[in-house]
Amino acid sequence: MNSRKILVTSALPYANGEIHLGHLLEYIQTDIWVRFQKMMGHECHYVCADDAHGTPIMLKANELGITPEELIKGVSERHQADFKEFSIGFSQYHSTHSPENKEISSGIYNKLNDSGFIKTRTISQAFDPEKKMFLPDRFIRGECPKCGEKDQYGDNCESCGATYAPTELINARSAVSGATPITKDSEHYFFDLPQFETQLKQWTKAGHLQTEVSNKLAEWFEQGLQQWDISRDAPYFGFQIPGVENKYFYVWLDAPIGYMASFKKLCDTQGLDFNEYFDKDSKTELYHFIGKDIVYFHALFWPAMLMGANYRTPTAIYAHGFLTVNGQKMSKSRGTFIQARTYLESLNPECLRYYYAYKLSAKIDDIDLNLQDFKQRVNSDLVGKVVNIASRSAGFLVKKFDKTLSAYSIEPELYNEFVAQGDVIAKLYEARNYNQAMREIMKLADKANQYIDEHKPWQLIKEEGKEAQVHDVTSLALNLFRVLMTYLKPVLPDMAKQAEEFLNIEAFNWADIKHPLTKHKINRFKSLMSRIEDEQIEQVIAVSKQTTVQKDEEKEDDNMIQIDDFTKIDLRIAKIVKAQHVEGADKLLQLTLDIGEEKTRNVFAGIKAHYAPEDLEGRFTVMVANLTPRKMKFGMSEGMVLAASDGKSLHILSPDSGAKAGMKIS
Repeated sequence: MNSRKILVTSALPYANGEIHLGHLLEYIQTDIWVRFQKMMGHECHYVCADDAHGTPIMLKANELGITPEELIKGVSERHQADFKEFSIGFSQYHSTHSPENKEISSGIYNKLNDSGFIKTRTISQAFDPEKKMFLPDRFIRGECPKCGEKDQYGDNCESCGATYAPTELINARSAVSGATPITKDSEHYFFDLPQFETQLKQWTKAGHLQTEVSNKLAEWFEQGLQQWDISRDAPYFGFQIPGVENKYFYVWLDAPIGYMASFKKLCDTQGLDFNEYFDKDSKTELYHFIGKDIVYFHALFWPAMLMGANYRTPTAIYAHGFLTVNGQKMSKSRGTFIQARTYLESLNPECLRYYYAYKLSAKIDDIDLNLQDFKQRVNSDLVGKVVNIASRSAGFLVKKFDKTLSAYSIEPELYNEFVAQGDVIAKLYEARNYNQAMREIMKLADKANQYIDEHKPWQLIKEEGKEAQVHDVTSLALNLFRVLMTYLKPVLPDMAKQAEEFLNIEAFNWADIKHPLTKHKINRFKSLMSRIEDEQIEQVIAVSKQTTVQKDEEKEDDNMIQIDDFTKIDLRIAKIVKAQHVEGADKLLQLTLDIGEEKTRNVFAGIKAHYAPEDLEGRFTVMVANLTPRKMKFGMSEGMVLAASDGKSLHILSPDSGAKAGMKIS
């Protein structure tokens, strides 16, 4: 087999939130495919990065009293920690806020501009007069012009589904300051996508896309391609457009270039040739795994931008569907909006990798994580079938046969049947039909268990003169287990590593299974996977409910809360025992608070510009005592101090004289 050179990417997670199970669907799908390619002996690199620019990140950092750079650094560390525990094997994980991305983004922009593919025109936008900034649609709230529902986004209504221009919103307000937006003109920069219509029509029909995607794009061509806004006005967290004051690349431009930047970082680290993979006439393979919601961007805008800048286009773009949980959209109120970290606290990550594999195909169908089916499937297939083969056989070899497999394999036709099925399974992996691959593997696992049941080594061992037969039966069973774990290794890399240690082999390899292990010393068997219990799933749901902001499924038209809602807030009198500056933070003070408990609380408050630490010590204030602790760069913040502000000045709240630390406010 000729070795292929392959570069693989997944869509970039946004650096303004945590990784959840919906995200993981894509990264697990991609990682399985990459691990399979490596097992086939191909040179395969998998790169990704945090999408780390944009107004939301700038505003979130401001809210937390830290710089955007500090925010994205902390998010990146948490993202990578989650990915590592789910065995997502990135060759390089980077950030769009990197020197490599700045260099490549500027280079691509200049090429496009020099070729006449960048246009400018004046547009009218909503502007926050208090914050002196243009507002993205998602940062404008008001009443839907179609149905009248209050507190809707500036571009669409979550209640009736209507879409509209921000200027149509009734009683609009800025979500940043609360001020009424005004309309202001600004010059914006556009990528002239319509110039590439002919090339794109050819490219989208040339086998680079799934049939469903190609058909959908044909509909969009009929509607006509539109110029793509690639700029944003200051203030904005991102890269400045070369040669232009107060204009920045919108994330839609530099986010996909993050793939290239991440790979450039890998090339510089490992001595790879960047041009070999991205030159216009490159013979290497380039694949993007994405969600169906960003198909328009990745299958039209991104290839066109590459064409215009004289780079190669992707070999293929593979889209997948959305994730539902228990048949419904992930819900915070139901506890099914599950973050990766919440899952990891209770469940084995490899269980999720297997269940996703069991569900995933090459189509763009939505995937349902049915939590009961998840439990039953993992327990039945992995514990009850695959692991069961090893656990039923290993004890005999350890106790009776000096941990050594027999010299000759009996029933070679059974072993050869398992090996022969490898070609079928390999083709299914290559085509991303993991669901069919898992079913073929489990059919073999059933046959292996049936073989053990038929020969009953636990009975044979009691019969005089049957020791050799027991030795052969259990040796063959472990060889069948070896074949199965080889096939499962792309899905279960951690379990495979444990199985390799048990079988005392260097690594499971597709080519090695042609020959069974004979006269081979194994190690003592250790449990490879535990059953999933209902309590574990219940714990995940319970924690998800506790750690996410719960919203009423049906909002009151007047946006009022009930008395029960208010009583959930635990407001306490707090004494500021100590106040101090936070090293590396421009806006934060660290407060040590006494609220009448055995130990003090630690809170980070964005009040540094308004108070000196020495002026706060000994004062009494008001805090929210039952706010879920927030992990920040500088430590854990265990509550929130209340303050009043008009956007310019700020005043922490103080109780009437006589109030003592710990008193409850009601």
